[in-house]
Amino acid sequence: MEQVFSRVSLFAVALLVATAGLGLWLGDLHGQTDPRVLRWGTVHRLSGVLTALTVVLVNSMGVTYFIGTGRWCREVVEAYGLDGAFIERSRRLKRSAFPYALMGMLGVVAIVALGGAADPASGRPGTEAWVTPHLLGGLGLTAGIALCFLGQLTPIRAHSGLVDEVMAAVRQARAARGLDTEVAAAQ
Repeated sequence: MEQVFSRVSLFAVALLVATAGLGLWLGDLHGQTDPRVLRWGTVHRLSGVLTALTVVLVNSMGVTYFIGTGRWCREVVEAYGLDGAFIERSRRLKRSAFPYALMGMLGVVAIVALGGAADPASGRPGTEAWVTPHLLGGLGLTAGIALCFLGQLTPIRAHSGLVDEVMAAVRQARAARGLDTEVAAAQ
């Protein structure tokens, strides 16, 4: 999971950077009349939507990983009568990762909200006042979202190690009971 999470996190950060780069290249669209530039503004908005969905998806992957493996860990520990410390470690790791996932999701929502407030295509008065907050918020929150991905990667790595430890304990328990240990390794 850690390799998959690393790769999709990098992809999401690349989308954030590309969308921000496009926005910086476009500049302030207020008063802009060139249809080619306005079309690029639409591309910026659509890439922002794609990026936001990707960031939410990646953070959701982290949360889903901990929900699934945490439940698996609890069920295996109970089924084989293993040390309950495995369950507590799993819970601690999940709790340490969840705030980062939530902050990453909220961060991208904030970027989108600031972008919507700054969008002259919305037809609302006063949108030009939101251009600088969208720029600064977008850049700062992009860095924050990247840090949130890193904040989740450490517990994912640790939990992967915990899963390996549980599997080793299962093999020992199965061997002690005279059961096939290869079946447990394949599951």
